[in-house]
Order: sequence, then structure tokens, then C-alpha cells
Amino acid sequence: MASVNAVPQPDLVLINWSRNPLVVGSPRRILAARVIGSSSPCRADLTPNALLSTALACLLDNDVGFKIVFRKRTSNISGYLLLQRV
Repeated sequence: MASVNAVPQPDLVLINWSRNPLVVGSPRRILAARVIGSSSPCRADLTPNALLSTALACLLDNDVGFKIVFRKRTSNISGYLLLQRV
């Protein structure tokens, strides 16, 4: 009988972000983040109120291996990103 191998599931990270509408040029900050699978070693950067730029720098690092597969601005000051480990 042939053996059956499970297909590995992708690691996904969904980030909801916003910036302060009262401060022009304010940085984007994480409102919420959801991880399916693993976001190691960037889990500490995915906390509410953390800078989005810091989290993306970690996730998009070549050693970690995530890429942005979808991004959407929901308004001038908010949006979300979906990243998948490749």
C-alpha cells in the first residue's frame, strides 16, 4: 500500500493597521494581528500598537521568508495586509 503524506499548510499572517488621523505623517500601527501556523521569529513584533514597519521588516526578511500576498486600504488611515510564508 502506498503511503499518504500530508500537504504542509502555509503560514499566514493577517495584520489590521491604522494611523493617527490627528497627527500628519504618523506611522502605521498594528491594531490586531492573526497568525495561522507560525510567525516565528517575528511573533513579538505583531502586538497591538506596535509599529507596522518593524513587523514588516522582520516578516519580509529573506531568512524568515514571508511575502505580501494581499493588501487593501480601507480608508485614508487604515487597511490590512495578508502575508504568506513561501
